Amino acid sequence: MSPIEKIKNQNKNAIDFIKYIGPGLLVTVGFIDPGNWAANIAAGSQYGYSLLWMISLSTVMLIVLQHNAAHLGIATGKCLSEAITANTRPWIRNIITPSAIAASVSTAVAEILGGAIALNMLFKLPLKIGALLVTAVTLWLQFTNSYKKIEKIIIGFVSLIGLSFLVEIIIVHVNWGSAAQNWFVPSYPAGSMTVIMSVLGAVVMPHNLFLHSEIIQSRKWNLQDDVVIRKQLKFEFADTFFSMIVGWAINSAMILMAAAVFFQNKIQVTKLEQAEVMLGPLLGSSASIIFALALLFAGVASSITAGMAGGSIYAGIFSEHYDISNKHTKAGVLITILTAAVIIMFVSSPYKCLLYSQMFLSIQLPFTVFSQIYLTSSKKVMGKFANSRLDKGLLWLIAVVVTILNLALFASFLTDRI
Repeated sequence: MSPIEKIKNQNKNAIDFIKYIGPGLLVTVGFIDPGNWAANIAAGSQYGYSLLWMISLSTVMLIVLQHNAAHLGIATGKCLSEAITANTRPWIRNIITPSAIAASVSTAVAEILGGAIALNMLFKLPLKIGALLVTAVTLWLQFTNSYKKIEKIIIGFVSLIGLSFLVEIIIVHVNWGSAAQNWFVPSYPAGSMTVIMSVLGAVVMPHNLFLHSEIIQSRKWNLQDDVVIRKQLKFEFADTFFSMIVGWAINSAMILMAAAVFFQNKIQVTKLEQAEVMLGPLLGSSASIIFALALLFAGVASSITAGMAGGSIYAGIFSEHYDISNKHTKAGVLITILTAAVIIMFVSSPYKCLLYSQMFLSIQLPFTVFSQIYLTSSKKVMGKFANSRLDKGLLWLIAVVVTILNLALFASFLTDRI
């Protein structure tokens, strides 16, 4: 191949990859949502930079798990829910898929509640009325938009939110030496286990693993062509890696901002609305409006992805792909979004609800992770694309770490009770 042909080939690959970007960012918005905001603000305001390591650890886990979930979708043409239905015993799938739908509902609670808090900040609407409005808008977008339209909307939301926080950390005073150390050195401040698990659940979200295995199939290819599959896997990993690093940067920026604004000034955070002051140094008197708009965008966008995940999981139980015109997909979306809206009607402490909703995700996570490892390691399911020894080792390590953290949370809960 001549130098000119090599350059043309490289340019073609670059253009193909740019066209391919989307599924990863669609998943990314799921962990840059109101639940994340609450978990990150709690981490930064209560423990300063001490829990930054959890963002790093969670992101590494996330890259491996999300790539593995997409790997399943590309190699088999099935989403995680379909694969569980086809390849596990009834009693196993009857535990995993309903708990995954419950995780989608828990996610939707945080997203809709975040949007309702934003509407309260902007228009003084009561939270319950705001929640109903967010629910209605989410369902309208869910039932009228294609994947590509939703992807463009969500990428725009992620860009706006990310830019706000990343610019902020340049302006405020951050102890970068301490931050750099805490990104890589684990620490467990007294009483921090609930927040640690909230951060884990807010980043490594079970419903996103189901969702990624589904939406990766919106990119059409020939599953009989090994060359095409390997090219898709290569592009998918690059898309996932890029998108998850974007998420790492934004989540880290939230903790850094909360540490600088709240922890250093010994301000206790009891509601999400307090976080508007984090944008003060950049936006001045406009901080409240911009924060509320970003929160509203995040709430609506991530409510859509939660609904999509619920629809995908429920349709998969009937061995069907996600298709918004299909009755099972519609049922899954409605179960997820409407159940979340009903739960919000009984919420007395929105901020605590946001935190606990994320903690529940971390509790469900082992069920999804162990199922995913079993499926993607099976040659019967994956054929020649089954996990390598290195993949298996990384995945089992992640599964063990997640399980240990859940046991630590349970132990912490028992200790507090005693």
